[in-house]
Amino acid sequence: MLFRCSLALALTLLVLRLDAREPQTSPPPQSATVRARALGVPFEGTPGPFNAITDVAGVTVGYSTLISGEGKLEVGKGPVRTGVTAVLPRGAASFDDPVYAGVFSLNGNGEMTGTAWVEESGFLEGPVAITNTHSVGVVRDAIIAWRVSKAGPDPTGFFWSLPVVAETYDGYLSDINGFHVKPEHAVRALSEATTGAIAEGSVGGGTGMVTYEFKGGTGTASRLLDEKSGGYTVGVLVQANCGRRPQLTIAGVPVGREIPDGAPFTKDTGSIIIVVATDAPLLPHQLKRLARRASMGLARTGSTSGNGSGDLFLAFSTANPGVATPAQPKHSVETIPNDRLDGIFEATVQGVEEAIVNALVANQTMTGADDHKILALPHDRLRAALRKYNRLAP
Repeated sequence: MLFRCSLALALTLLVLRLDAREPQTSPPPQSATVRARALGVPFEGTPGPFNAITDVAGVTVGYSTLISGEGKLEVGKGPVRTGVTAVLPRGAASFDDPVYAGVFSLNGNGEMTGTAWVEESGFLEGPVAITNTHSVGVVRDAIIAWRVSKAGPDPTGFFWSLPVVAETYDGYLSDINGFHVKPEHAVRALSEATTGAIAEGSVGGGTGMVTYEFKGGTGTASRLLDEKSGGYTVGVLVQANCGRRPQLTIAGVPVGREIPDGAPFTKDTGSIIIVVATDAPLLPHQLKRLARRASMGLARTGSTSGNGSGDLFLAFSTANPGVATPAQPKHSVETIPNDRLDGIFEATVQGVEEAIVNALVANQTMTGADDHKILALPHDRLRAALRKYNRLAP
């Protein structure tokens, strides 16, 4: 116990020092002035006002984006194309009021820490952070420090956290073994998390990612259910780093085969992290079912979840606030009968598909370590492919 307290104190002091520093300047988020719908991609379903995970009330998202250097890779120096993304289910109150959650691994060649406790307890306690493969540890420790500095002990009197931190690999474009993500970058993503419209593409943890051998990264989308289906909102955020070019399918069109040039890889070695949020009152076992449905949205874009792909998904519900507090001996909770889940499942599949395509559309060509170049999905050729197959929306 003495060791735990000493560690907590040390981490708290670290975060307080980090908060007091003049923040490093990240490049401004890439402006996603055009999104996939605006290009004429005929998605199904009705999006929310921002068509983002932040359409689920209370959810906030923050980024820390690191872009520096060019040319030959020098480990420890760069080039750097990486960052951190943070999703907070209840904004600043996320540590004080856990949410029901469920997780699903479609293919486990990846990491998402803290999920053993999510699986056991049914709760997500705190944020979900996403970064690169070799920065999971530093982001995890920084979240613990941030939690200790911002909130008191849990209701049982203990300072302890099992943060959920996930990853995808950005080593093709970035100096991943240079360990450029520092605690202050995780703190910035947490501290600057906001509601409303959020950036997509090469931002946060998605900065150095590649999707279907085009420039990929961070994407988001949402769906509003009609009143017959409950009137709920489902929001999705992805960090996409998966797929081979010939697989890429958009609205049923074999876009990857129509635009084959510039594909650099010979096998599927990427990953994708998918976070699904909803205000529908779902219990943990139902949220696990929801997380599984993310697989179907991924499949719509062409992925077969290859051996080298870490495809890890988490779903949470912002309903039932306060249900985790032990101050009262029992709680009454709301939930939805399983027979009424179909609309929420459908919204999840649609939202995942659109979020992945948005991650592609929002991007620009990027050159990184050793002058590796990843081309952006060309908007004009995407529209031409959709038109060729009579799938271009007016």
